[in-house]
Amino acid sequence: MNLRIGNGYDIHRLVPGRPLIIGGQRLEHPEGLGLDGHSDADVLVHAVMDALLGALSLGDIGKYFPPEDPRWRGANSLLLLEQVIGLVRERGWRVGNVDAVLIAERPKLKPHIEAMRSAIAARLGVDPDQVGVKATTNEKLGPCGREEGIACHAVALLTRP
Repeated sequence: MNLRIGNGYDIHRLVPGRPLIIGGQRLEHPEGLGLDGHSDADVLVHAVMDALLGALSLGDIGKYFPPEDPRWRGANSLLLLEQVIGLVRERGWRVGNVDAVLIAERPKLKPHIEAMRSAIAARLGVDPDQVGVKATTNEKLGPCGREEGIACHAVALLTRP
């Protein structure tokens, strides 16, 4: 089989006193909130990592970067993504494309999408046109709609030459 597909999902609570990092970009939330997590809590990068790992049945990011391990406290998720893509390459696979959808009421993410795509593409070693990032609201429904958190769904296509 020369194609593998994986999907990933992540959600983190919005809390005061934390930076808001999404797709490797530091954003400003209108209420000064950030995402709670052991690392930088970058939901976009975490969902992409889980999609990549899932495509090869390698488990999830908790297996490689457990929250109880102090090495990962405050870690830059783009650096963790580099380690995950290393696992993919070690097994002879490469990224065909990744696609993700962020779910957040605020802040507005559209102005930051291109920078997010570029940052992720650089870490994956692919062209930015191989990385899709979209943003939507949850129409005030559920935890994302009530602005309790931000979530992301991602899918990755891996190919073997």
